[in-house]
Amino acid sequence: MEIAEDPEFCSMIDRLREEIENDSGDVPAAFGELVGTEDPEELHQVLTAPGQPLWAREIAAFKLGLAGDPRAFEALVLLLNHRDPERCVTAAHALVRLGDPRTARAAATLATNELRVAYALLPVRLLATLRAPESVPALITVLGRRLPADDPHWRVGLACVEGLGALGDPRARPALEAALPHPRLGRAAEDSLSRLGTGH
Repeated sequence: MEIAEDPEFCSMIDRLREEIENDSGDVPAAFGELVGTEDPEELHQVLTAPGQPLWAREIAAFKLGLAGDPRAFEALVLLLNHRDPERCVTAAHALVRLGDPRTARAAATLATNELRVAYALLPVRLLATLRAPESVPALITVLGRRLPADDPHWRVGLACVEGLGALGDPRARPALEAALPHPRLGRAAEDSLSRLGTGH
């Protein structure tokens, strides 16, 4: 698939154009040039040059990621942990397609960083998608911290429960059983428990 035809790319470009218009009212010519270029060196220069706006770095990192260029990795990991969830979604999409062997370890580090738990949802979902050796242990760790009934980050816990079900690893059984009494996680935990042992 051409990058320009990727639905996530189109969504990102629409979002960024709207952001720029809201901030300044005018979309700079550099925006159209960056959207149109396929030159990896030009894109990498945007990532490394000082003073580049966030929208430019996001476009460059995304395009390099989809092209399989490992120079996008660090920028995409930073975006994966951004306070704006739409940027996290875009970064996760590009990281999956980049296929860098460092991705799972980075996602596990972000997901298990309790100081950044408010931004852990996309790293958790990415771990489930990657099906890497790091995935199940990290999701079990994060789920264990989300079990108090008054925990405000229950959506992160729910993503762990769903991810563990999708991964189907029997090691998740104790963590999922511990989630059964949780008012928001119990039903999903029951569903995930029924799927254990079916994954590979």
